[in-house]
Amino acid sequence: MASRTQRAPAGSQLAALTLGAIGVVYGDIGTSPLYALKEVFTHGHIPVTAENILGILSMMFWTLTIIVSLKYVSLILRADNNGEGGLVAMLALASMAVKDRPVLRRRLLVVGIFGTAIFFGDGVITPAISVLSAVEGLEVAAPGLEPFVVPITLVVLTALFAVQKRGTASVGKLFGPITAVWFIVLAVLGLAHVVRNPAVLSALLPHHALLFIFEHPGLAFVSLGAIVLCVTGAEALYADMGHFGKRPIRVAWFSLVMPALVLNYFGQGAMLLVHPENVNNPFYEMAPTWALYPLIGLATCATVIASQALISAAFSVTKQVIQLGYLPRLRITHTSVREAGQIYVPFVNWTLYGCIVIAVVLFGSSSALASAYGIAVTIDMLITTVMTFFVIRYAWNYPWAVCVAATGFFFVVDMMFFAANAVKVLDGGWFPLVIGAIMFTLMTTWKQGRQLLGERLRDESVELKSFLDSVFLSPPTRVPGTAVFLNAEKGTTPNALLHNLKHNKVLHDTNLFVTVRHHEVPWIGFDKRVEVEPLGHDCWQVVLHFGFKNDPDVPEALRLLRGRGVQLDDMETSYFLSREIVIPTFGSGMMPWREKLFSGMHRNAAAAADFLHLPANRVVELGSKIEI
Repeated sequence: MASRTQRAPAGSQLAALTLGAIGVVYGDIGTSPLYALKEVFTHGHIPVTAENILGILSMMFWTLTIIVSLKYVSLILRADNNGEGGLVAMLALASMAVKDRPVLRRRLLVVGIFGTAIFFGDGVITPAISVLSAVEGLEVAAPGLEPFVVPITLVVLTALFAVQKRGTASVGKLFGPITAVWFIVLAVLGLAHVVRNPAVLSALLPHHALLFIFEHPGLAFVSLGAIVLCVTGAEALYADMGHFGKRPIRVAWFSLVMPALVLNYFGQGAMLLVHPENVNNPFYEMAPTWALYPLIGLATCATVIASQALISAAFSVTKQVIQLGYLPRLRITHTSVREAGQIYVPFVNWTLYGCIVIAVVLFGSSSALASAYGIAVTIDMLITTVMTFFVIRYAWNYPWAVCVAATGFFFVVDMMFFAANAVKVLDGGWFPLVIGAIMFTLMTTWKQGRQLLGERLRDESVELKSFLDSVFLSPPTRVPGTAVFLNAEKGTTPNALLHNLKHNKVLHDTNLFVTVRHHEVPWIGFDKRVEVEPLGHDCWQVVLHFGFKNDPDVPEALRLLRGRGVQLDDMETSYFLSREIVIPTFGSGMMPWREKLFSGMHRNAAAAADFLHLPANRVVELGSKIEI
């Protein structure tokens, strides 16, 4: 796979990127020790015995090794889409790999979009469970403060979402150092107890896990539903590859993150071997009394950073999904003049916040939320594995047997974790599934509605070249300046042009008929941004190409035409847009309720002028009614 980063980072650059990856990529998985081991034993299904503790620790270690080290770090990171990662990039890569198999491609798109929808469910659970689990340390430090855990959690989360509009550029530099300190503290806490009881290190051997599975298959299956919590956030390794690159992510994992996690889990286990009564909150019970309040403060900072990384990812994924045509335009604000990827989406921000508040109040504790957490994580893990198969088989052209062997093993492991979490649907797993189902319905309704709208516009459209030829048989008055007509379909006459001629009876000296196309690749460079075709009479057909991570800036792209015979003066250029008012009708198409839903989404979509970065004082919008 081609990458935008041609030279692997080294030296100080590698160190800086590695530190950044620690703060952004590993924030979520780094806060898992707050609740993962606790959830295995806290419900009382698994007795807190020495054999069970060693068996569970062994399963956790090999889960980290198999899912993170082997699957994500060794295999999935290789599947980059022009240097970018994440489920949207993987979906685009897989769908392009099978583009000559339309039925299979449509099915993969449905699966991938469902996985993206489930991501938003994960985006609600992660901040809720992370911050709750950190603040719950107060129950250990001062049991009388237990009633204040939920209110304090809500205050922290409210402050976090309130500052999103300011961007993270100023505080983002602290993410890496704070999270690095967090991992060092994790390692030190765990090491102190491992040194006191080094026998716990025998759990590194897989036979403890195998003995536990063979002797207690039912308990082992139940435990998988909690053990998977130790790899929550593994998807971030792949999703943030474009920001940091493969090597820094790998260096961070093997040099600091994995050793710290393993030491901390084993430290918790070493303590439980001696003090099984501490099973209600083994993480905080590891700390000396004097360190509890500083540890709670540091843990809260770490969980806020983990939540921030996921919120930023939600903004980024939303923008990508919009440009792929699965969600209507939303108002997007850039929070940094230097980093194009730092954006703020108000609707997503406050919708996430509202759902998170509901989750915190409804579930009330990290233990209750844990049941809701695993199902979303395992679904996305499964979908990533499935997509990887099609990438390595049809994009990389590896032999069938190699592809099955490479992904089949991970598929079986993912399926076991999914099955263990599926039994918890009624205990809370329904929550992210409901959010995912709502998002999936919105995304598929918008996509299908746009297709129906496009078909209707094409049926009613007039071919542009022949229309212009007829117009210039008796040409209208030409006025100075350039008119840019935005048009969804290349080669058709924009409604805005028809209305302009009908009502104003003039035509500009220069006319550009511009179609914006978004592609299933992350980035398209300026050298491939513009296609231009002369139509005669100082009229041009222009197609602008953008990747799903490009910023669709139309004026900037049109400036590339200045060396191609097209005269453009920003102050003399007007932009004409056609705005369709969708009228749902009975008959063919979607179900009536979906047509009404699409009509509402279309009506409330953000202005195309803002999305395409058109100058507000030079936009003319002309509307028409369209029945679907």
